[in-house]
Amino acid sequence: MTLSDHLERIGATLSMIGFDVGKYRVSVYTGLTTLVVIAAMIVLARVGSKVARRFFNRITRLDPGQRLLGEKLVSITIWIVAFLVGIDLLGIDLTALAVFSGALGLAVGFGLQKTFGNLIAGIILLMDRSIKPGDVIAVNDGVSNTVGQVKKIGIRAVSVTTRDKKEYLIPNENLMINQVENWSYSSREVRIRVPVIVSPGTDLDLAESLMLQASREARRVLASPAPTAWITQFTELGVAFEIRIWINDPEEGLGNVRSDVLKRCWKLFQEHGVTLPNANWREVGLRDLEKLREMIEGLERG
Repeated sequence: MTLSDHLERIGATLSMIGFDVGKYRVSVYTGLTTLVVIAAMIVLARVGSKVARRFFNRITRLDPGQRLLGEKLVSITIWIVAFLVGIDLLGIDLTALAVFSGALGLAVGFGLQKTFGNLIAGIILLMDRSIKPGDVIAVNDGVSNTVGQVKKIGIRAVSVTTRDKKEYLIPNENLMINQVENWSYSSREVRIRVPVIVSPGTDLDLAESLMLQASREARRVLASPAPTAWITQFTELGVAFEIRIWINDPEEGLGNVRSDVLKRCWKLFQEHGVTLPNANWREVGLRDLEKLREMIEGLERG
């Protein structure tokens, strides 16, 4: 007896174990066949999606957004084809479900409305290239705008990772309907403002030149556009300056650049005798301290 004969006998035995529902026979054989076909289609669809991802990753003439868009469209097509092939292999007559199609479509429409909306929104984001993997955007965490880098645009949400290693999963629809600050949409260059206050009687030209020197020596500050330093206000404590510098890697953070520039300013000020305000805080009073705090916060907000 050949192997095929053994398989036929096993199939016949499994078919006998079951029950009838109207015209249809529900047996162990049909259940196992269904599970095998579903598992095979899922595996083939996953493998096809991975092959499509590797294929598009090798196409270097496309930017990351275009590669991701092509990968998503091909993956969706593969899953649709796998579904149709599975239906055909199982011999399911879709016309038999015509009675329930209206109610089923309505239920699926309500249940998956947000899912399909986020899917379409993600495809639109990739098509118009307004947000791409690697872009630096401002994320509103409910308290303030936090800068983060787009790591992945998925079917449902965009993954954004901040410098604090917090990962935000933002629904694609939110990025379509809400205002988004994309710091690297047309250019990766970002300007940073660094407030500095020097004491009264300081040689302002010397202080300005030292600030510019400190800015040029900072590792991440660009030479072009060149750093600038402007006097923004005369206060009771001294003269307020604002250093304006440019970087092209905002995903590496902003606070560390400010710190680097300020530390270099501090060192140069000490070497050249430029002093910072050293007022008697008791005489200044709480009112003047509040003015100083508001002034510094205003300079940082720019």
